[in-house]
Amino acid sequence: MKRLMIVGAGPFGREVLAWLKDVPAAQRTWEVAGFLDPDSAALDGYPCDLPILGEESSLCVSDHDLFICSLGDPVKKLGACRALKSRGAAFATLIHPTATVGPFCTIGEGCILCPGTILTTNVTLGSFVTLNLHSTVGHDAILGEGTTLSCHCDVTGRARLGEGVFMGSHASVLPGAVVGDYARVGAGSVVLRKVRPHTTVMGVPAQEIFASGRADSRSTLGADVL
Repeated sequence: MKRLMIVGAGPFGREVLAWLKDVPAAQRTWEVAGFLDPDSAALDGYPCDLPILGEESSLCVSDHDLFICSLGDPVKKLGACRALKSRGAAFATLIHPTATVGPFCTIGEGCILCPGTILTTNVTLGSFVTLNLHSTVGHDAILGEGTTLSCHCDVTGRARLGEGVFMGSHASVLPGAVVGDYARVGAGSVVLRKVRPHTTVMGVPAQEIFASGRADSRSTLGADVL
């Protein structure tokens, strides 16, 4: 039985712990040991039976360890996961028992599929993709590494999302549309055709409101909270 540690003890980290507990015991190859977070007080005021074990940057990674990353911001998530991978870390993939995964889907290492999520058929998820509550991904869609979908998002057939994309709650990407690397799609927005990399879009139809020109770690759309 491996020791599983949750990277990030914020609100989504506590949710991930709840979803891990829903995995039937017979399907577990791990036991959750606690959280990794630089803020030793992150769980103060919240009932939790697991401790903060320290921060991932100072952890000595063992062959008996597994990790799962609950950071919402794609830039921070990919940074933390890739740093751990460079030190030999292995990541668990969480597929909640109520999630639906159709035929011929490919799910990368370290993905999180929360309750009620749906992958239809021939969907490809890169490593460290997060699908929050009741989000759906249609046929032949591709989601790049580190992409994060908030609750009730809809990525439709043949859509392409690049690396590190963030979608706010109830956002949609229409069939065949392309969202560039590290773009952010605001809550409730609808992408019709194309979103340039490193931009923020909002509205129906989605319009560009900000361009960083790089993978910016600032979260203008609540990505740390999901």
